[in-house]
Parts: sequence; C-alpha cells; structure tokens
Amino acid sequence: MLNTTSDSRRPSLARRAGLTLAGAAALAGLVGAYTPSLAYAEPVSATPGTVTDFSDCPALPAGADPARWRCEVHTAAPLLTMGRIHVALAPITMTHAEGPMPDGTDGQVWGAMHSAPTTVPGGLTGTAAGDHAGLLRLAIQPVYGGRSDFYTGQFSLRLRLSSPLLSHGCTIGADAPVDFRLKRSGPSEWVSQDPPVIKFSAYDDGFTAPAAEHCGPLASALNRRLGLPAPTGNLMTYDATYTFRTYDEPDSHPVV
Repeated sequence: MLNTTSDSRRPSLARRAGLTLAGAAALAGLVGAYTPSLAYAEPVSATPGTVTDFSDCPALPAGADPARWRCEVHTAAPLLTMGRIHVALAPITMTHAEGPMPDGTDGQVWGAMHSAPTTVPGGLTGTAAGDHAGLLRLAIQPVYGGRSDFYTGQFSLRLRLSSPLLSHGCTIGADAPVDFRLKRSGPSEWVSQDPPVIKFSAYDDGFTAPAAEHCGPLASALNRRLGLPAPTGNLMTYDATYTFRTYDEPDSHPVV
C-alpha cells in the first residue's frame, strides 16, 4: 500500500513541478502573444465600498469649524491601461475631509482607501495559459500612494502585483508611486439631494507608468510582459459616485 500510494502521487508532483518550470520559462521567453479583449476581467474578490459609509471620516485639524468642513466618500471602478495592462479594476473607495483652515486657506485631511485584487487577463505569460494555470495567474490591486489633492483631482497609487511565482511586495511604483491628475470628462450629475449623491466622470491620459519592483528573479521578464516602464500611452478612466456630510451633523467624526 505504501508503494502504491507513493506511485500514485508521483505524477501529480511531477506535473506541478513541470508546470512551475514551464511557467517560468514561458514568462522569461515571452512565449506566445495575448491581445486583450474589450471584455475586461471580473474582480478576483470585489468589495465595493458603501457610498453612505462615513466610518473612515478623519478627525479635523485643531481650530477647524465643523459646520464648514465636510467628509466626502467616493466609490469608483476605474478602467486602467498601463503599458500592456488592460483591466477594469475592482471598485475602490476613498474617504477624505476638506474645508477652510483657521487662516482661510483650503485644507484637506486624508481618511482611507479600500480596494480588492483584480485578475490581469493573460496572467504572467500574456497567453491563454495565464488565464487557466494557477501558478501563472496574476492579479493587480491599487493601494494609496501617500499623496492626494482632491481640489485639483490629484492622487497617487501603488499597484501591487500578486502571483505564486512573484516575490511578496512586487509593486508598480513601489519606490515612487504613480501620480494621477484627473480631468473631468463631463458635468457632474446630482442623483439625489437627500442624501446628497453626485456622479462624475474623469480621466487621466498623461501619467507615467514605472517598472514593477521587488518582484524577485522574474522581475525583468515580468516588466517586458507588462510593457513597463511606459512613459506614454497610458489611460485611466474614472466613473465615480460620491456623497458628503458636514462635521456638525450627528455621528460625524470629532475635531481634535
């Protein structure tokens, strides 16, 4: 029985080892070609934010007038073209506060960002194998990059890349995040007055996409497959819905 069990498991282990080596070889050699369709990938695990959830509203600066400051929560599912990446990102939710500082200047306080991973079509190889072989799958997830100015539509993101064959921490913009400056593509639309809900669309077609970093031995091949760095030809379209409330309303976050 011991020999029978061992023999029955051996092909499975061999196939797994062969798949790993084949995946690495395919990635390094850029085997095949992948043309993304207009049907973008579904999120791996979408956790869209609730547009009326104010739990991430930050505390206000000392001396700020709660009646003149408001917490804004917006949710969007951006479409991203970056190098050879073409994907509809899972919904992201951002929360921030804005209003006048005691000296009359415009003030902003960052709250939080939530997102989920999204499958990259073609996976690590950019071929059909990358869509079906678990070891060759690739996911991308935006995380806050540490800079934002919602008066001008500017914010920064880092884009985490995850796959069984990549090192933990593999990220596009790991050392210097990707900076976006959104431009409105049309007028805002009031969906509701009470509660206030506004829809808007925006885009950025001028941002620079850096190479992925901290990805391990396959970093160079990965960047070739993803077409990174990509100084031009990138696009983010951004259809969003947002709501707000002032800090003098019940249950608002306190001033510190």
